[in-house]
Amino acid sequence: MSDAHPPRAATDPLTPRARELADAMSAGFPDPALGPVDPAAVREASRAGAGSGPARRLPRVTDRSVPGPAGAPEVPVRIYEPLASPGAAPPVVVFFHGGGWVLCGLDTHDGLCRELAAATGAVVVSVDYRLAPEHRFPSAAEDAYAAASWVAAHAARLGWDPGRLAVAGDSSGGNLAAAVTLMARDRGGPAIAAHLLAYPVLDHRMATESYRTYATGFFHTTAHMRWYWEQYLGRDGDGAHPYASPALACDLAGLPPAVLVLPECDPLRDDALTYVRRLEAAGAAPRVRVWPGTFHGFLGLGGLLPEADQALAQAAYDLRAALGLPDA
Repeated sequence: MSDAHPPRAATDPLTPRARELADAMSAGFPDPALGPVDPAAVREASRAGAGSGPARRLPRVTDRSVPGPAGAPEVPVRIYEPLASPGAAPPVVVFFHGGGWVLCGLDTHDGLCRELAAATGAVVVSVDYRLAPEHRFPSAAEDAYAAASWVAAHAARLGWDPGRLAVAGDSSGGNLAAAVTLMARDRGGPAIAAHLLAYPVLDHRMATESYRTYATGFFHTTAHMRWYWEQYLGRDGDGAHPYASPALACDLAGLPPAVLVLPECDPLRDDALTYVRRLEAAGAAPRVRVWPGTFHGFLGLGGLLPEADQALAQAAYDLRAALGLPDA
């Protein structure tokens, strides 16, 4: 991680550029603290705020569907295949998008998935899981697990390396990636070699200091997170279930290596750091980077925020190391 960061105003922990972007992203985005929010309004605001820059070109990007959980619909996925190294089967990363389990999809995270594929040299399979509140917990987690299982079962036939299968996600997608690692351990497979979590949602209690310090003013608010949990769990959902709140799992032993990308100014930050400490106590050696002056969602601002480009490059390096791959 670079030690060079733009100067910050004495009263603002965000860099000037991050502040500009956080305020722009917050403008017009529905705020649950001000009154009832319609999920359709949040989805519309998310689509309106999606990046529109030129997409990185890759050799092949294809859409298809894979089998969902028993009795559930098929799960749409988008497969990003980077330039292959001669004679080597590429690793594969199953990616779950963020959006509070309520919004976003394949298109909102298309640019990030393209950059992740190019930076890691891995095939990236982006998963369009079912959204809340129409489909509450554990629908998204079960869709995520089904997609990862399909990738593991078909990787060799598709020319990918089944021994280097990672899961990844940002925000609620990081929650799903962490949940899938637990599900895979508990259910005897598939074999997950690493998990990459960008500012993940890990604990429904929202009780840490960072939830108070960064409750408002940094794009993603504590009120937003509370509303997302309400949509995902409903009235009777079990937020303490480890597949809903992975940081509350009784035992984190036997999980694959972890890479975490964390913003300094994020209500979720401290939950992720607690998860890191628990992984360490369980014998793991997670790679974690806290990026000063940044806010929740910053990784999707490549080309607009220097720290986003730096963080993605560092995360790709750390993920390749966790998978036992040579430097790209």
